[in-house]
Amino acid sequence: MDRKSLRTSLESADIVIIGGGQAGLALGYYLARSERDFVILDAGDRVGDGWRKRWDSLRLFTPAKYDGLPGMPFPGDRLRFPTKDEEADYLEAYATRFALPVSTGVRAERVRRDGDEFLVEAGNRQWRASNVVLATGGEQTPVVPAFADRIADSTLQLHSSEYRNPAQLHPGAVLVVGLGNSGAEIALELSSDRPVLLAGEPVGELPFRHGRTAARFALPLIRFAGTRVLTLRTPIGRRAAAQFSGPPLIRTRLRDLAAAGVTRVPRIADVVAGRPATADGQALDVATVIWCTGYREDFGILDLPGASAERPDQVRGVVSAIPGLYLLGQQFLYAATSATLPGVSRDAKYLASRIAAHDRRGSDQPLPVGVGGRGRP
Repeated sequence: MDRKSLRTSLESADIVIIGGGQAGLALGYYLARSERDFVILDAGDRVGDGWRKRWDSLRLFTPAKYDGLPGMPFPGDRLRFPTKDEEADYLEAYATRFALPVSTGVRAERVRRDGDEFLVEAGNRQWRASNVVLATGGEQTPVVPAFADRIADSTLQLHSSEYRNPAQLHPGAVLVVGLGNSGAEIALELSSDRPVLLAGEPVGELPFRHGRTAARFALPLIRFAGTRVLTLRTPIGRRAAAQFSGPPLIRTRLRDLAAAGVTRVPRIADVVAGRPATADGQALDVATVIWCTGYREDFGILDLPGASAERPDQVRGVVSAIPGLYLLGQQFLYAATSATLPGVSRDAKYLASRIAAHDRRGSDQPLPVGVGGRGRP
């Protein structure tokens, strides 16, 4: 087979799911039960690598009783908080148990129309499909401020997606930028053997201590609110989606950081003489900067009329302007928990039924008035 034929290698499936994390696997479970023809494309070398490649000490914020997918509970003590590697191994075992057709090491690069169908391109492989589901989640493209390029080369810079453990860092002080859960947990870990500066303001804190007691009594209430109350069908849910700027601090609290000797500094706004500088002009002498500045959604692989890198308008994952295109696993797709393990299974079950309805009718059934895409009626 020559290089030209490799570039045009073509496969087919009724449904192509792009993304083999918890969202794609949950949808795969429901499609397999209906004996649908589908394939799941995952960029990782192994199922679960989205979790496996996070920092070494990471534990889930949700207890094991909420960390499984349909048809297979997470094993062991239901009130413990699994490690990221345990969750990764669970997802791999899940795909094996239900014989889900996951193709690993395949990064989808382009989705375009080919007549009445879609063509999904991934390197030298292509799939023709009637339906495409983007189950890529919200952690797609790391965000780092443009001025980071002006920080001196002698200063090591990492995004939180690249951080694994303290051994990666240069000796000396470290600046952690961003006070979400990633920034707080990484700053606390690093404070045991080096000076840590932490820039940013949290959205808030849980009003109770995270742990087994919370898993038994408080977290079920939060889960109920996140899945049943804060949805795009309710006024309060639509307001929450429109104003969402990140979750509160869950496990690590501000007083924990202060007790560990972490120094809070103002927002990082510029670079002065090759050093990161605060909004009040103070240049910080640090050996390492870790950008815990989040991610942005990126739908740039959609080479379709009317599509852009922004999230397409959708209703519970159904993109009505592009029949046959669906979203799954993104933040506030339908509810506050849509991007999380406790919420993704419900969205997957719903989407499987909508794909079936689309295939039967050739178009999606109408949904109730008042359910918008991202906080819009």
